[in-house]
Formats: sequence, structure tokens, C-alpha cells
Amino acid sequence: PEPRLEKLYQDVILDHNRNPRNYKVLENPTQYSHGVNPLCGDDYHLYLKVDGQGKIEDIGFQGSGCAISKSSASLMTQFIKGKPVEEAEKIKKYFLEVLTKETVSQEAKESIGRLILLEGVKEFPVRVKCATLIWHALGDALNDTKGGKS
Repeated sequence: PEPRLEKLYQDVILDHNRNPRNYKVLENPTQYSHGVNPLCGDDYHLYLKVDGQGKIEDIGFQGSGCAISKSSASLMTQFIKGKPVEEAEKIKKYFLEVLTKETVSQEAKESIGRLILLEGVKEFPVRVKCATLIWHALGDALNDTKGGKS
């Protein structure tokens, strides 16, 4: 990527790592997931409150990991908070496509909006798991039917 874009990417990653958004435990979540990457030690708990209409009313995450995993989690929670579950599921699918596929549809790129900043992680294959860990946890949480109990 061009130097300005790289700087923006680095600034966003560093900002979300230092000041993660929605970094909190939710009391009585309706959905929950725990994502761990044993290879690098990234370890996050993801909490969602989905209202009766299927909208993500609140979201929070806690845990520890590298700057990429924490920033990805922070950006994700900001991006999907307030969205319907179906839309969050679609965004998750497209985000994973952007980070893991060689050829990516224009629809995928447009659907993830500013999260496209994380596309640069593809240049470092070993870090893709860091960026996608919380997204896999989101998939598990969206399918959690146990009312937030693991």
C-alpha cells in the first residue's frame, strides 16, 4: 500500500490497541463466545445483548492479545453494534473473505466499510489468525442459543 495508507492503518491499529472500544464485560449477555489462538496466546471473551427484534443492542469484549487482535475486536464491536444479527453475520462473512481469499468481491469490500483498513494484514499470513479470531468468536456468539452461558 502507499505510504499514507500504511500510516493511517498503523495509526488506527495503534489507537484501537491503546484505547479499545467496547472493552467491557456485559452483565447478562444473551450471547457469548470465547476465542483463543493457542499458537500466539490471543484470548478473548465476546459478549452480546441481542434485543427481541434481533438487533445487537450492546457488545463487549475482554481479554488479551496482540495489537492486531485487540484492534480488530475493537473495530468489529464499533462496526456491528446496533446492527441486526443477519447484517452482522453478513459483515462477518465478508470480513473473513477479505482477509482470507485471494480474489474478493466488490460487494465484500463495500460491505465491510472502514474495516477494509485491516486488509493489509493479508501481507503477513501469520497475523491473519490474529485479525480474524474475534470474528470467528462472533460467528459462535451469533449461533449461541444457550443465553450467554458457555
